[in-house]
Amino acid sequence: YIERENYSSSSFRFYFPHGKPQPTIALERTLRGILSAFDTFPNNQVTKDELPRILKICGLPFYWRMPVMIFCQQHNSGLAERQKFVEFWKQMNVYCHDAASRFVYILSRGQRYRNYILPEDLIPLVQDVVDTHPGLAFLKEATEFHSRYVHTVIARIFYSVNRSWSGKISIAELKKSDLLEIITLLEEEDDINQIMAFFSYEHFYVIYCKFWELDKDHDLLINQDDLSRHSDHALSSRIVERIFSGCVTRNDNRKNPDDEPKMSYTDFVWFLLSEEDKRTPTAIEYWFRCMDLDGDGVLSMYELEFFYEEQQQRMESIGIESLPFEDCLCQMLDMIKPQNRDAITLGDLKRCKMTHVFFDTFFNLEKYLDHEQRDPFATQRDEYVSDWDRFAAQEYELLITEEND
Repeated sequence: YIERENYSSSSFRFYFPHGKPQPTIALERTLRGILSAFDTFPNNQVTKDELPRILKICGLPFYWRMPVMIFCQQHNSGLAERQKFVEFWKQMNVYCHDAASRFVYILSRGQRYRNYILPEDLIPLVQDVVDTHPGLAFLKEATEFHSRYVHTVIARIFYSVNRSWSGKISIAELKKSDLLEIITLLEEEDDINQIMAFFSYEHFYVIYCKFWELDKDHDLLINQDDLSRHSDHALSSRIVERIFSGCVTRNDNRKNPDDEPKMSYTDFVWFLLSEEDKRTPTAIEYWFRCMDLDGDGVLSMYELEFFYEEQQQRMESIGIESLPFEDCLCQMLDMIKPQNRDAITLGDLKRCKMTHVFFDTFFNLEKYLDHEQRDPFATQRDEYVSDWDRFAAQEYELLITEEND
C-alpha cells in the first residue's frame, strides 16, 4: 500500500539530458517553413551561401552551416538537398533538443554512439570562419596561414572546454563552456580581435610567432633544446624535461623508439597558454602534472625540493642570493595553506589565489624574480583581463613594432 500523496505531481520530475522536447506543433511549423524555403531554390537544393536562410528558420547559428552542409549534401556536391535536410532535421529532433546535444549530433554526422566531438570535427566550421568572416578578409590570399589559424583555434577550444583532458569534448563539457555562445557571436561581431576567446587573430599571431622562433628547421616540431630557449631560457631544464615526459603531451612524435621526443604545434599551444596564465584550471592541472614526478596525485616535499634545487643553482650562477629551501617551503605552505602540510594537492592549488607565484617559484626564474621584487598581494590586477589576454596584447604590439621597424 502506497499513500496517495506519493503520487502528487511534485513527486515526478522528468529528466531531459538533451533538453526538453519542443511541442509537436512548433516542430511542424518549422518543418513547413523548411519545405517552403527549399521550394524557392532550383531543384530544391541550396548552396552553402544560401543555407543560412534555412538555418535561420531552424534557429541554428550561421557558422554551423559547413557541418550541416557536410551532413546534408550528396556525394560532396556542395549542395544541401531538401529530402536529406528534412531527414536530418526530423532525426535530430528525436534525440536532441538543446544546442549542445544538437552541435555534437551535427559535428559527429548523426553517429548515435558518439556523444562527443573530436578536434578534426571542428575543422570545417573554423575553416568557414577563415573563408568568410569580415575580420579575417585580409587572410584570404595568405592560404599558408589558414591551416595554422584553424589548428590554433581548435587547440585553444580543447584547452578550455575539454576539462577531462580526454581529447574528446563531451556534451556535458560543452554545456559548461561558452563555446556555442562565442560561435554565435562570430556572426554579430565584425572585429575578430574583439572575440578574445579562441578566434582572435592577434592571439593566433602571437602563438604562431612564438613557435616559429623556436622551430628552427620549421618542420612544425620542436625538441627540448628548442623549448628551453623560450622566453630567454626562463624555464628550468627539469621542468622542460617533464613537459617532454608525456605527462602533458598527447604523443612524443617519435618515428623510432631511439629518437628524441618532439612537441607538436598543438602541444605548444597548450604549453604557451599554461605558461603565460597559470591561474586557469587547465594551467594549474598542467603544471601540477609536471611537478608530480611519481604521479601519486600530491606534491611531496621531495618533489618541491627537486625543482627548487635547480632554481637555487641558477640564481647562484648569476650572483643572486637564494632563500634556503626550508625558508622557501615555509613561505609556500603559508601561501597555499594546504589541508595537509606534508603534501600539496591539486585542490589546494585551485583554492589558492596565488598559485601562479607558487609555480614560478619552482621553475620559472624570470617570473620568480619578478614576483620577488614586488609584493604580489599589493599588485592591483584588472579582474576583467586575464593574464593571457594581457600577455597577448603586449606581445602583439611588440611584434607589430618590430615589423614596422
